[in-house]
Amino acid sequence: MILKSIGTRVQQGIDKFRSNRFTRGSMFKALDKRAPSQKRINSMAIAVVMIVPLSAGSSFASTQGLNQIATPDLPPEGDFSLSFQAQNQKLGNPYQVQAEMGLTRWFEIAIFKGFEPNELIFGTEIGLLMKEPYLLSIGFSNWSPHSHVDPQPYIEAGYWGEHHKFTAGVAYADSHGEAILGYAYDFNNTWRVQVDFQSGSDNSSTIGFVWSIHDDIQVNPAIYVTNDSPHEVAGYVSFTYTFHLWGGRK
Repeated sequence: MILKSIGTRVQQGIDKFRSNRFTRGSMFKALDKRAPSQKRINSMAIAVVMIVPLSAGSSFASTQGLNQIATPDLPPEGDFSLSFQAQNQKLGNPYQVQAEMGLTRWFEIAIFKGFEPNELIFGTEIGLLMKEPYLLSIGFSNWSPHSHVDPQPYIEAGYWGEHHKFTAGVAYADSHGEAILGYAYDFNNTWRVQVDFQSGSDNSSTIGFVWSIHDDIQVNPAIYVTNDSPHEVAGYVSFTYTFHLWGGRK
C-alpha cells in the first residue's frame, strides 16, 4: 500500500492492518532538497489531538505500508482512508494530510497535502500478482507537478502471511536505485510491530507499532534513525480513519 502502511484494516482476507504506504520521509525528501531553509532539525515532541473522523491508523494509516516504505498489498476496492501525520522536520513536511483510495482490487491512488511548506504530492500502485500470501506490485511516489519533481518508480515483492509479513524491492530516486526492505508481525487484530529500511542518505531505518483501536481507526507511532552521518533520531506519528464507500467490508 501507499499510505504509510500498517494497519489493521480488514484487507483481502489476510492483512487487517491499514497503513499509509506512500508516506513518510521518502515522500518529501525530494521536495525537502528544494527548500534547505526548511531542513533545520528540531527535536520536536509530537503531541497530536486525535479528532475523528480525521484519525486512523500505513505503512504506509489509511492504506498499507510500513513506517517508511510502501508495501505490495493494496487496500480493498472501495476503501477510502484519511490520515493526519506529524513528524520531525528532518523527515520532511512536519504536518500533512493524506488520502488513499482503492479504486479496484489491483489499483490504488494516494494524494498528500503538506502545510510547511505548502505542497501537493501524488502516488499510485498497481498489483501485478495478488495470490496471497505472495504479492508483487509496481508504482510511483513523490510526484509533485507544483514543485517540478518527477515521479519516483518502485517495484516490490512480498510474502503476506497471517502473522509474518516480509517485503523487498527497489525504488528509483535521484538517478540511482535504492533498496527497500520491511518486516511486520501481527500479534492479533489489534497490535502490530514493524521495521523497515530504505537505502540512500535521505532515508532511514525505522521501528514502530500499529494500534488498531477499531477496524476503521488506527494509530501508528514510529522512530526513525537517519542513514546520513551523523545519524539522528526522529519521531513520527499518524492517525487514520477508513471509510468503506463501496464493495462492503472484506
